[in-house]
This record gives sequence, C-alpha cells and structure tokens, in this order.
Amino acid sequence: MRLALASATVLVLGACVQANDAADTVARNTAKSVVNGVVAQQFPGVNAAPITDCVIDNASRGEIFDIAKAGATGVTPSTVETVTTIASRPETVQCISKNGLGLFL
Repeated sequence: MRLALASATVLVLGACVQANDAADTVARNTAKSVVNGVVAQQFPGVNAAPITDCVIDNASRGEIFDIAKAGATGVTPSTVETVTTIASRPETVQCISKNGLGLFL
C-alpha cells in the first residue's frame, strides 16, 4: 500500500514539474517576443535579439510572467519600465557588453 502511494506521489509530482516546465517555456518565449519589440521600439536600428536574450536571462520568474502577460494584453508603460529595470542591472549590462554592444550603452 505504501509503495503504491509513494509511486503515485512520484508520478503526480513528475507531472506537475513537467507542467511547470511547459508553462515556464511558453512564458519565456512570449516574454522574449515582448522584450524584443520593446527593445526594437526604444532603440530603432539595433539588433534587439542579443539584448533580449540578456534581459530574459537576468529576469526573475515573476518578471518573465509579468512581461509575458503583455503578449496578450499589450505593452504598457509598466512593461517598458520592467524591461528597462532589468536591462539596467549590472549582470544584464555585463551580458550586453559581452555580446559586443558595450558601445551602444
């Protein structure tokens, strides 16, 4: 009985982890799209992709989900502020610099 319960618990937890991973992946991809648009709008003519990657890589899970919401509801000044805040963090600035965009900043 205990073995069956333990096995069922492991299966349920495994399914939850997979569901969370899938949700994180969808949110991350949606947030990337939003950040890419914000960067392109704020800095026309700049290749936004490396900046976007650095912003996403240095955002918290909560920030990623907040940014991803803008994919459905539209970009607001709050969205732009969140992206700008993340972009100005030392780790993000370092990442952007490593990708050859140091002179841009």
